[in-house]
Amino acid sequence: MTSFQSTLGEEEGIAEELAASQQSISIAEFFEKNKHMLGFDSGARGLVTAVKEAVDNALDAAEESGILPDIYVEIQEAGDYYRLIVEDNGPGLTKESLPKVFGKLLYGSRFHAREQSRGQQGIGISAAVLYAQLTSGKPAKITSRTQGSSEAEYFELIVDTDDNEPEISVEETTTWDRPHGTRIELEMEANMRARQQLHDYIKHTAVVNPHARLELREPQEHFKFERATDQLPAETEEIRPHPHGVELGTVMKMLAATDSQTVSGFVQEEFTRVGKKTADSIIDAFRDRHYGREMRWRPPASHEGIDLHAAVEDATANKGPEPTAAFADSIADAVADADRIAHHELLEIVESAAEAVEDDHGTTFGDTVRENAVEAVWFELIDAGNGDPETEESDGPEGDGDSRLVADLYDLADDATSTRKDDEVITAFADRLAGKFEDELESDDEDDGNVRHRLTHRRLREHVDRVADLTEEYDDVSFGETARENVVKAIWDVMATVPDDPPLVRELDGDRDATSNLVDAMRATDIMAPPTRCLAPISEELITAGLEKEFDADFYASATRDAGVSGGDPFIVEAGIAYGGELPAEGTAEVMRFANRVPLVYQRGACATTDVVKSIGWRNYGLDQPGGSGLPNGPVVIMVHVASTNVPFTSESKDAVANVPEIEDEIELAVREAARELKSFLNKRRSMQQRRKKQNVLGKILPEMATKVAEVTGREEPDIDDAIARIMNNVLVERTVEENGDGKAVSVVVENNSSTNESLEVTDIVSAEPTSLSDGASVVEMDGEWFVKWEPDVGSDDEAALEYEVSDDATFDLDVKGVESEKLTVNQ
Repeated sequence: MTSFQSTLGEEEGIAEELAASQQSISIAEFFEKNKHMLGFDSGARGLVTAVKEAVDNALDAAEESGILPDIYVEIQEAGDYYRLIVEDNGPGLTKESLPKVFGKLLYGSRFHAREQSRGQQGIGISAAVLYAQLTSGKPAKITSRTQGSSEAEYFELIVDTDDNEPEISVEETTTWDRPHGTRIELEMEANMRARQQLHDYIKHTAVVNPHARLELREPQEHFKFERATDQLPAETEEIRPHPHGVELGTVMKMLAATDSQTVSGFVQEEFTRVGKKTADSIIDAFRDRHYGREMRWRPPASHEGIDLHAAVEDATANKGPEPTAAFADSIADAVADADRIAHHELLEIVESAAEAVEDDHGTTFGDTVRENAVEAVWFELIDAGNGDPETEESDGPEGDGDSRLVADLYDLADDATSTRKDDEVITAFADRLAGKFEDELESDDEDDGNVRHRLTHRRLREHVDRVADLTEEYDDVSFGETARENVVKAIWDVMATVPDDPPLVRELDGDRDATSNLVDAMRATDIMAPPTRCLAPISEELITAGLEKEFDADFYASATRDAGVSGGDPFIVEAGIAYGGELPAEGTAEVMRFANRVPLVYQRGACATTDVVKSIGWRNYGLDQPGGSGLPNGPVVIMVHVASTNVPFTSESKDAVANVPEIEDEIELAVREAARELKSFLNKRRSMQQRRKKQNVLGKILPEMATKVAEVTGREEPDIDDAIARIMNNVLVERTVEENGDGKAVSVVVENNSSTNESLEVTDIVSAEPTSLSDGASVVEMDGEWFVKWEPDVGSDDEAALEYEVSDDATFDLDVKGVESEKLTVNQ
């Protein structure tokens, strides 16, 4: 015990004194002392983070206005500080909103919107302003011009950390040569030791934003990244939350705020992808959890000697013999025709029978008569005349379930468990379980006990576990986890969802257990994936275009997954791979991580993307991976993009994606999808290398063999020009030219020796104008040369010919595309 604790009870006013020292703090004041949380923990990283926040804002602003982004970034040395300037061609900011956007933390328009955007919290750019003023003491200088305005607005401001409000020192209008856009200038304590991370950020931003033009000018270097497409990202729309993954607390809050009266209306109006049919499925799943299911027992067989007709007649008084007999017949026949009967299904049968007899005989069968009939038939079904189940008492481990219930449960348990369990064990198990159902009749759930045999899944599992434990204890037979689960499933599957109306929304509001049942029901219901109109994935085509623009490689692949959902928020994962070419052959693969088109340049080791890439067995895809785990080696770039309405970052600095299982699974599937294409490419390349090696060997051996054969046989040396093509199963393209009067007759024959059909693009470049072209060929004249183009489809072991005529002095040059060079032989 500390000295303070030992004297606490002897002094007066300690609690009041402590309470007086408590005070609220502003968010700006908090981050003033915890700037590392936002990525401003050093001068090197602070500069990169400031560039990132300004560029992200510029991209978002331009895209939201349908403008192709042009962004200029300049870093200047300014004495002891660095000056950062970022200009964009976005829509600009109004005079009223500009100070708060740059001078108030947690001020923005995207936090509550369920649609993809780079910024959401409204912290980033104002945090950069805060960092600049803390390290240099100088205000941010901001110029902004909205489209159509004759002048721009100019502000100099800092963040008042006590009140989290902008403190404006200069406010005036000015001229600016941009027709619209925003310019921010910050001076801060920084250094260029993180130059590589800065370059990576700009380059990677260009890769995943191929519609943007980016320029970076710094003291040492100058970079320009031109746009690769004029196609803006698809415009996003805000959506409602998806039922899968939404948290209990969120649903309780939504229930308190909704205008819906019913659960059906609530789930349809407050969630996406929920229509009437899906709402009905959710409500059924909710009933199972909230009310439980009712056991459906088999109706009595003829040999059991149970007279349901007599039971109904005995329970029906003063209705006349004919109406009573008709009432009893209708009920008995309907029960006999059913496969199984639950209590509420028996209620429906009796209701239907009563209404039919009333129509036919004019006799009224009131509520009391109907209730008596239901009770009489139900107890015949579950008791079979073995006494009053309300007065039966348990007699120990052997249970007290009657024979009909035992027989029914025996069949279910016998089908669900191993054949190694003998009949005596299953019978004892069924007898004890029947006793548990009988015990439900004596419960306090209803005035007359749980006569309906209504159980939740959890309650059913408790009964099965207890009975299995007793079976192991008294019969010395193992009743394992799998057997228990199988029995529970077998019984649960024959039980029926009850028709009870779910509670109204006002009854659910504040009821944690009932709301939890609703959340579980939503998660268990099969619901379409969330719509993707709230997301703007890059697309496979543009991922490839971005990689091709910035990396000189031999191979590119990309994959875009279907939308998933995590925590009620939809997300899409995309992946791309570049391999070979001018990529560095030594060292590990370069992993590029992106979230909502924003490069993540720090905390690589703490990111789910890196974890997933390391966990993949890259040897299976043809890459070297020492030890079988970790990043692969070789000339390869792996990029992963997570697009979401709410990316789960590990911290406020938004440097790494959290390890959310649903997102990790999709990252792995996307990367593997692209990696399969890489595997095919590498396998094919290895095959072509082996083929080329074989052809080179044949090219050396065959001429020697031909010469030797001629020497041995004394005959002329055989023609081996086409032999390699036939031995290697190549596609042979061969031109022959014959004199034809004053000109020449040209024939280009394609002979397909491979086992597959081939589609070729054959171009014969001729120095004289060709005539009499075969069908399917075309000719184009260019700079005194004629290009004869032909695109034949040639089947396996088939051939096709192109024929034309030219003047006598023509020259030729044959070009063939559509077949790998290793599978092609050209003789001209």
